[in-house]
Amino acid sequence: MNPFFKKFLVVHGIEYLILDSALTIRKISAGVDRFSDSPGPIQVNDEVGLAFPELIGVEDLLQEVLEGRQISFDLKSLSRFTEAGKPVYFDMYVVQTEESQGQQLIVFLEDVTDRMSLEQRLVQATNETNLLLAALSESKRYIEQILSSMAEALIVTSETGLIKKVNQSTLDLFEYSEAELLGKEISQIVEDHQDLVQEFFLSQMERDEPGLSPVEIICHTKTRKKVYVAFSCAVINVSAADIPDLVYIGRDITDRKRKQQRNLAQSATIRILSESANLVEAAPKLLPALCESLEWDVGEIWQAQTHDGSADYPLSKLSRESKSQPDCLTCLQLWHNRVPEWEALRQNRKTQLAEGEGLPGRVWAIHEAVWTADLPREAMKWLGTEYLVQAGLNSGFVFPIFGDASETDPRVDQSPELLGVIGFYSRDIQTIDEDLMGTCSAIASQIGQFIKRKQAEIALQESEERYRDLFENASDLIQSVSIEGRFLYVNRAWKETLGYSESDLERLTVFELLHPQSKSQYQDRFERIFAGEPIDEVTAEFMTKSGQTIFLQGSMNCKYLEGKPVAIRGIFRNITERIKVEKALQKQQKKTENLLLNILPEPIVDRLKLEPNSIAENYANVTVLFADLVGFTEIASELSALELVELLNLIFSAFDRLTELHQLEKIKTIGDAYMVVAGLPTERADHAEAIANMALDMQTALTQFNQQTQQSFSIRIGIHSGPVVAGVIGIKKFIYDLWGDTVNIASRMESHSLPGRIQVSETTYYLLREHYKLEKRGTIAVKGKGEMNTYFLIGSKSEL
Repeated sequence: MNPFFKKFLVVHGIEYLILDSALTIRKISAGVDRFSDSPGPIQVNDEVGLAFPELIGVEDLLQEVLEGRQISFDLKSLSRFTEAGKPVYFDMYVVQTEESQGQQLIVFLEDVTDRMSLEQRLVQATNETNLLLAALSESKRYIEQILSSMAEALIVTSETGLIKKVNQSTLDLFEYSEAELLGKEISQIVEDHQDLVQEFFLSQMERDEPGLSPVEIICHTKTRKKVYVAFSCAVINVSAADIPDLVYIGRDITDRKRKQQRNLAQSATIRILSESANLVEAAPKLLPALCESLEWDVGEIWQAQTHDGSADYPLSKLSRESKSQPDCLTCLQLWHNRVPEWEALRQNRKTQLAEGEGLPGRVWAIHEAVWTADLPREAMKWLGTEYLVQAGLNSGFVFPIFGDASETDPRVDQSPELLGVIGFYSRDIQTIDEDLMGTCSAIASQIGQFIKRKQAEIALQESEERYRDLFENASDLIQSVSIEGRFLYVNRAWKETLGYSESDLERLTVFELLHPQSKSQYQDRFERIFAGEPIDEVTAEFMTKSGQTIFLQGSMNCKYLEGKPVAIRGIFRNITERIKVEKALQKQQKKTENLLLNILPEPIVDRLKLEPNSIAENYANVTVLFADLVGFTEIASELSALELVELLNLIFSAFDRLTELHQLEKIKTIGDAYMVVAGLPTERADHAEAIANMALDMQTALTQFNQQTQQSFSIRIGIHSGPVVAGVIGIKKFIYDLWGDTVNIASRMESHSLPGRIQVSETTYYLLREHYKLEKRGTIAVKGKGEMNTYFLIGSKSEL
């Protein structure tokens, strides 16, 4: 490159680098590194993109400059940062140059940091000025937009209470125009609560505590509608004179307050009705509770009755036999909340209304609720409402009290029974409120159910009185209890048997008198009877007042009134003595049965219960064992009879235990002989093995007995297998016995055996030889049988 040109570049603070056609660095100026983006110094032969990543992706444009298809390529205002963090700005220009190596690109890098800083300061100053001017305008527009979009009402007043600013929510809530509020006193909105509001918020200003809770007050709109507003406040200083303004933020809480009021009204209704015996007692408490919680100024309850109806039990004494229809509404209770004109106008008010007369009569006629938000204008429609207008009342809501609609006969087209009417009236304008109408409908339903329940209870008491004398003289125990188990009536026999007095029964339920073992069963029967299931006989265990258990048996049924269950009646007999006798008989029968089981096998006992005749059955495969004590006669001569019996009892008791162990059937003992069989009355395939094990265990048991008692008894045992007949014969002192040749041969095997040995027949031998060791004795002469081959049982092969 020309030296003059290089000097010119240095003087003007311009650095350069030369690139070949492959965009590889071939030459660089001395100060080019300060524009580089690589971590180290720029090296010749490096790709230019390593130091200047801005050129990556623009290779096509650079190629056009290299080939002369484009004069130059430039990038403006590139930036780098020094190690000290200061910015460095530069412009990049790329042009073609001719060198000895051919066409190349030269990249000029001009430092424009001072110029860019100056431009930025000028632009920043201009922008700040413009922003400041725009902010002043935008701030006002933004604040206005915020105020207009607020859901809460905003009211700015002077310290003296003059309204200076309101937002759209304030106008919507209170139904005023902006011109009607600006410059007016805030009392136009808060009315009687102005002193409360100012005192509250001025104390906040003095104490400088912005976290104080809002104050909730009642306000009225321009059209005199009542709204509940929760106001909070902030104090702001907006002038050099340091005169503060008050900013009121009001949130409409009308829906929440009304929901609370309606929940309170329903709760109060439930509580008052539950504590009252009838509507006459409930009405003086019910009206003020409803009117005060729902914020009505006047309330009245009307009853539907005949002209000759009794006033002692209103809404409950209509004759059920004659089914008389009511022909007038009579005012049962009136309440007002300090209406100034009311007392003077009381004499103009009727206490009885015909159907269609006044608002209550209108509701009676159409069987629907009536709401009027303009009593003065609509009073001409209904005669008998003039006194309400004269008392300054502007709104009214009257609704009916119905009996249960399900009580009407579905085959007849008729309306539900009207029991009465409730009316609410207000000096304020109350527009139709569907939620309130729903709440009052629920309250009317509660009152209607209360009236019908009391009617049912009175009717039940009247019905019970008719039968009281009859029941009192009955010997059976008679009781009547409510659906909750409370005693409605018990007769004299019941009280004398169980020992409870009238005062005891007032605080007890029938379930508390039941024995714990009988309670769940009785409750189940109770519920089933209420469900309509007929139960002919019930047995229950009751506890007397003295703590004794008695058994009562009888019938229970459900009493219905107008299709609804109202009581459970029961008539019982005292079967305690019979139960005692039956239990004693069962105990004695159990003893007899156990004694019989000691004599006979259980299957035979069961058959004898069904067939008291003689029982005999054939068994094809059994094994019979006879055992005899050797030397018993000699030992008997040396002992007393009592001592001898005690020894035999010990020996045979041990044999009995072995019989149970091997599940055999003991047949009998005769003197010192013992007889047992396997294979009956329940057949078993291993009858021979079972008897063989029994015989071996009998030898062992006798050996142990001799060692313990210092005796010298030995035993001779004979066994034979075959068919037998087994059964019970006779009617007195019967025993279970065996008959047949098998029994005779088994007896011969024992009598021809040797002391201490177990002799088995050839038949039994073949049944035992596989698992037992037997020793052939040979042929012996058997009385009545001739010559027979016999064997001695030595023991089990597995044990030997």
